Amino acid sequence: MVLDNLGSSLRGTMDTLRGKSRLDEEDVQEIVKEIQRSLLQADVEVDLVMDLSSNIEERALNEEPPGGTSARDHILKIVYEEMVDVVGDSTEIPLEPQTIMLSGLQGSGKTTTAAKIAWWFSKKGLRPAVIQTDTFRPGSYQQAKQMAENAEVQFYGDPDAEDPVKIARDGLEATSDADVHIVDTAGRHALESELIDEIEEIEREVNPDRNLLVLDAAIGQGAKEQAREFDDAIGVDGVAITKLDGTAKGGGALTAVNETDSSIAFLGTGETVQDIERFEPDGFISRLLGMGDLKQLSERVERAMQETGDEDEDWEPEDMLEGSFTLKDMQRQMDAMNKMGPLDQVMDMIPGMGGGMMDQLPDDAMDVTQDRMRNFEVIMDSMTEEELEDPRSIGAQQVKRIARGSGTDEETVQELLQQHKMMDKTLNQFQGMGDGDMQRMMKKMQGGDGGGLGGMGPF
Repeated sequence: MVLDNLGSSLRGTMDTLRGKSRLDEEDVQEIVKEIQRSLLQADVEVDLVMDLSSNIEERALNEEPPGGTSARDHILKIVYEEMVDVVGDSTEIPLEPQTIMLSGLQGSGKTTTAAKIAWWFSKKGLRPAVIQTDTFRPGSYQQAKQMAENAEVQFYGDPDAEDPVKIARDGLEATSDADVHIVDTAGRHALESELIDEIEEIEREVNPDRNLLVLDAAIGQGAKEQAREFDDAIGVDGVAITKLDGTAKGGGALTAVNETDSSIAFLGTGETVQDIERFEPDGFISRLLGMGDLKQLSERVERAMQETGDEDEDWEPEDMLEGSFTLKDMQRQMDAMNKMGPLDQVMDMIPGMGGGMMDQLPDDAMDVTQDRMRNFEVIMDSMTEEELEDPRSIGAQQVKRIARGSGTDEETVQELLQQHKMMDKTLNQFQGMGDGDMQRMMKKMQGGDGGGLGGMGPF
């Protein structure tokens, strides 16, 4: 995740404060140094880093922690609030008819982002259309068309045209029945005057409601100049940060937001059109500090369960609490988990599960878990309907046959059966529960006294 090294190093520094009721000057200076070091390594501009660290230091030394609050929780709260202030509010994106124009350098991810934003609007009940105006990059038309098809949204482009302004004009007419128009513009390898002139002409033609600057999370210090050039030319209303699924530092995006006095609109977290999030500053920083993001998690769960239900309309997740839990139910649950995205992203959203706990796992731990889930799916595809409905009936000979048919080993088949048994036992604890019982169990799972959220409670 963007600035993930900051979160990791901060959590390590915070751990040294456990048990302390008050902070001394040495403690504060150590934390401030760690923040400065991490932000500079993440390519955040020096002036921005110094302003942030100065604010944190002043508040930590002068503010009295509320009664009963530990020194660790007090400084964590200050860091959280100041970081939220730095990233700013989310760009306002109303759910109404509008035109959004995307700009940025070549390779920043504009074409993919156009389809992702269109998909996002479609899931909010609006009819979006992508208009591809890039006549510079070979293959841009085909890529945009394919991405729009993947997003199942309307698309317009003209691979034979040479005038991007005419394409934009014709595109708006051809997709006049759409609620939201996403206009993708051409990029270049550098900030050339030709690029600036072109997007200025397209902007005059389409008269967008919002101009979003698309930035690769790995852009680094070059973000400042880029942001200023685009802002001077067409004005930047918001920033879409792409490629946050890699090892990008991401600090350049914060610099761009600060330079244009704008805000972050969307985060691109993967390669598919579904891998996009609306930027929410509270949840973003909360995840960064290892405190989870329940709002984003609930949205992913809701989307995954809806898509799983669409594919199998006869299945209701609630049925698992009323009857027997079969391998078919487990398969549907695993399918829903896959639709939620990479497990490391999901883990980061769960209070108490991301952050410090993730820091302790090997780098490939989540990959191993995903491979295991894929193996389980292959194994279940090799089972008969009767075995899926009644896994307890599977004996030693059947295990051998299933292992041969799935290309796995008997040990992995047994692991699957054991996993099912554990899940079945857990679900049995929920059966027959009243609302009060359920609430007590959820509270216990979250730590009861707020411990699941780092002991900090709501902000």
